[in-house]
Amino acid sequence: MNISQKTAFITGVTGQDGAYLSEFLLKKGYIVHGLKRRTSLFNTDRIDHLYQDPHIDNRNFFLHYGDMTDSTNLIRLIKEIQPDEIYNLAAMSHVAVSFETPEYTGNADGLGTLRILDAVRLLGLENKTRIYQASTSELYGKVQEVPQSETTPFYPRSPYAVAKMYAYWITVNYREAYGMFACNGILFNHESPIRGETFVTRKITRATSKIALGLQDKLFLGNLDAKRDWGHAKDYVRMMWMILQADEAEDWVIATGITTPVRDFVRMAFAETGITLRFEGTGIDEVGIIDSIDVDLYRKNVNQKTAQIPQIGEEVLAVDPKYFRPTEVDLLIGDPTKARTKLGWECKYDLKALVKEMMQSDLKLMQKDQYLKEGGYETLNYFE
Repeated sequence: MNISQKTAFITGVTGQDGAYLSEFLLKKGYIVHGLKRRTSLFNTDRIDHLYQDPHIDNRNFFLHYGDMTDSTNLIRLIKEIQPDEIYNLAAMSHVAVSFETPEYTGNADGLGTLRILDAVRLLGLENKTRIYQASTSELYGKVQEVPQSETTPFYPRSPYAVAKMYAYWITVNYREAYGMFACNGILFNHESPIRGETFVTRKITRATSKIALGLQDKLFLGNLDAKRDWGHAKDYVRMMWMILQADEAEDWVIATGITTPVRDFVRMAFAETGITLRFEGTGIDEVGIIDSIDVDLYRKNVNQKTAQIPQIGEEVLAVDPKYFRPTEVDLLIGDPTKARTKLGWECKYDLKALVKEMMQSDLKLMQKDQYLKEGGYETLNYFE
């Protein structure tokens, strides 16, 4: 091994950010170790292309079983790996689900961060190992100022956000108490084609693709007025790395500085299929209706055959109150000035490009499902 080669330990390696970060660090020549929970399913789809057979020489990507609720396991792994950098991305990260599993969320997301920090301290790695803690814009919750920056007061509005608030402050505390290079990245919403299917943006792009192909009748959402600052996960994992290369350990907002209502994200997704929506009604009675269809664009992006095209006037979206949160977060928009001025970070993707990429990916997936359901058979490169 090259003695100058860095070693990174990524918790939550099988998630969206873990996959993109692993790929990013491997391209930079890192040795990457990832933590994954043991389940009866492999759950490694996002990182299968990075997998290396254990029998080959000079491997640089390793997976380890573990859990953020198991301190002895974390201590053992960090002792064995001796990482130069730790990226703590593991979390129960679904806001709505955190209301149903608040105790587990607090244990994994809050105390889990403490376990990482204290493992580094107990092993005497304070001067060797740099730690990135994945914080969240949900900390701002009931926002106290617009836009939100590193100095904006927190007002968390979910068990997930409260757990992440503990994680944020314990990271600051260990940095100040023990001189550790430990940083928080306050990430605003970041999406991609490999975003989890239960998160609202991926839910929208999957459902839009299915509706356009005639595989689904309607999309049900919660608060269409909620506004979010959406960026691409690839831009954000690059900033995670930049944070740990900085001269000083600090906390950083990672955001685009642009906020968009959920309703407009839906419009943009349908527009990629050639469908223009109009919205009627208010509150729980609001619906989305097909207003017009660009047939040429539909056939180009969705289906080149003369298949049944969705009908103008068809209701394809409705509001379901069960998707409302007990305490809603209405507006998030970050101020990334510090990241731009001090580290030179810039977004390479805008929202339009992000939506386009997500729709292209999900249309391809749904077209494949449709083909197989119609009696087709799968070949290795048929859908490449």
